Amino acid sequence: MGRQQRLELTWTNKDKALIPTEQGRYGYTWVDPRDPRYCETRVLTVDETVTGTRAEKEEGTTYSERADLEPQADNLLILGESGDVLEALTRIPDWSGKYVGKVKCIYIDPPFNTAQTFANYEDNLEHSVWLTMMRDRLLHLRDLLSEDGSIWVHLDDVENHRMRVLLDEVFGSENFAAEVVWQKADSARNDVSGFSADHDVILVYGKSSATSLNRMERTAADNERFSNPDGDELGIWFSDNRSAPGSMSGKRQHPAVFGIQHPFTKEIVYPAPGRHWAFGAPRIWEALSQYGVFEWGYPDLERRAHQTGLPRSVLRADIGDLLINPASTEDAMQRASERMKQGNWPEFFVTETSFGRKSYPPKEGQPPRTWWTNEHVGHNRAAKSEIKALFPGRNPFATPKPELLLERIIHIATNPGDVVLDVFAGSGTTAAVAQKMGRRWVTCELVEDTFNRFTRQRLEKVVNNEDQGGITLQKEERADATENGLPEGLTPEEAQKFTSLLNKTIKNDDELKKNPVVKRLKAMTKTKPVKRVVNWRGGGGFQVAHLEPACFHYDQEVALTTLTEHATGDLLVRSVAAQLRFALTPEDLHFDGERGREHLVVVEGVLDEEKIDELMAHLPEGHSVLFAATVVDDFAGEHVRSFKNGSRVVHVPLEIFPYSDAAEEEK
Repeated sequence: MGRQQRLELTWTNKDKALIPTEQGRYGYTWVDPRDPRYCETRVLTVDETVTGTRAEKEEGTTYSERADLEPQADNLLILGESGDVLEALTRIPDWSGKYVGKVKCIYIDPPFNTAQTFANYEDNLEHSVWLTMMRDRLLHLRDLLSEDGSIWVHLDDVENHRMRVLLDEVFGSENFAAEVVWQKADSARNDVSGFSADHDVILVYGKSSATSLNRMERTAADNERFSNPDGDELGIWFSDNRSAPGSMSGKRQHPAVFGIQHPFTKEIVYPAPGRHWAFGAPRIWEALSQYGVFEWGYPDLERRAHQTGLPRSVLRADIGDLLINPASTEDAMQRASERMKQGNWPEFFVTETSFGRKSYPPKEGQPPRTWWTNEHVGHNRAAKSEIKALFPGRNPFATPKPELLLERIIHIATNPGDVVLDVFAGSGTTAAVAQKMGRRWVTCELVEDTFNRFTRQRLEKVVNNEDQGGITLQKEERADATENGLPEGLTPEEAQKFTSLLNKTIKNDDELKKNPVVKRLKAMTKTKPVKRVVNWRGGGGFQVAHLEPACFHYDQEVALTTLTEHATGDLLVRSVAAQLRFALTPEDLHFDGERGREHLVVVEGVLDEEKIDELMAHLPEGHSVLFAATVVDDFAGEHVRSFKNGSRVVHVPLEIFPYSDAAEEEK
């Protein structure tokens, strides 16, 4: 067979790149990946810092542990196109050093490509355009993600299948973690033909095998199958399967295949064919020795072969059966009964007809599951209500995401202090929830109107404790209000629902209302509301930034890279430094940037001998200078090389972006 081929998704113009056709809109043009309009790293400028106010605790109010987390202030809100923002974060040293490989959770809710146009963004990208747009962003996102981080991509059924293959290609199929299904609707939509979609999917991938995910806290519903009939000191349990798959160890009988004689029936019990006891012999002996009637006896191999289905040739005579001590045959049942009455049974215990094995709920919680109901994480309608509460009289988003949904994602993917990234901010739900959960965040929004009227305003409300919706307060719950406790396995929420249905059923029957049985049922399921718990008190803050205009343009008519009208002064210096990956050195009186032992000087105009000599006089020994000038002659280059310290001269922009489609065609 030939070399194995990797499964790969192909599409029209996959080898091309995209540049925006209009700033602030989703619209793109295909270009060569070497085109300066695509390759340019746009400069990111911080405009101001927003600082919030944390409310003091009020007497009589209950606060959760989360309300005591330190509010994060190292956050970043950016106005700009997601692709350009990601390039700035990954390529500009001042930002890449802070974020590359350090983002713990990425959640993106990109345009779904549903051929609909919403009020705040276009969502009608053709498949190949959409895939290229997402591919380019995923490559940057992969660089930003930490080795133990995860990315969550929220989609509907239009591009989900294609995105799954694309994520396999970028992150590796071995790093696929889950496909979460979110029940986004709570009723059917009558304004659609065909099916009414009730769910979205969220594809989850890790960065590597080191990806770590947190477990979910167990709820009362999760513990319904657990009880404590014997008063176990370790708490609730359920009787789990006594055996595990496998009856062979190599070519011989598994050491946990043996018979156990029951003290009541005197029958010798074996694990089912093809299985072995879930515990090894020493552990089972330690448990059953509490009954005081067992000893290891010589095995009946014929019976063992018949009961387990194993060939006689693989059975081991050196593994005995656990039998009732002959001296205890008469009182074995009585002694076993007494031990059963004592309670607090061992983990492998005797029942009236067989044996049982205890299984306890894991102390660290349970793994996250892939089916998320709107009862637990909210739905689109609830999310719209959250937005309306923040912005009365405005309904700007067709499909906002509820805070409970992001709370679950961020809980699973991160810990307090970790960085959360969302490059399709919209209403700012991801950043708002991250802030309320004590995480750091970075987010950006393309549309300036959305940014100013919704994203920024919402986050300002969060840090100033003016947002009392979403996860700021815990969902109102019910608590047991009975005298002797709710019936086993019944949660307070279920008890309340039962009482509500019962009241509706007997609403018009006065006789039933007075019935003692009905009154008793109500008393057995009585609950009371639990006062809401406060999760967030405001505080922290964020920097507000924007992407600067492009400084470089490619003129296709003359096949030449040119400077734009914005390429002047400080912006030109910062832009050149960004393209060449130099870290800015604003405190340095002589040099604009540095990259190891090489320094950068940007000259707007002619680079002359006097300028070169002056800067060379301040150059540390063993270091070099890269002069980037908008006007360069042969003399300047020769003079710089004469210092023989590795210094050089480049022309801005021709030697920064040397690409020419005409030159490429000639080749």
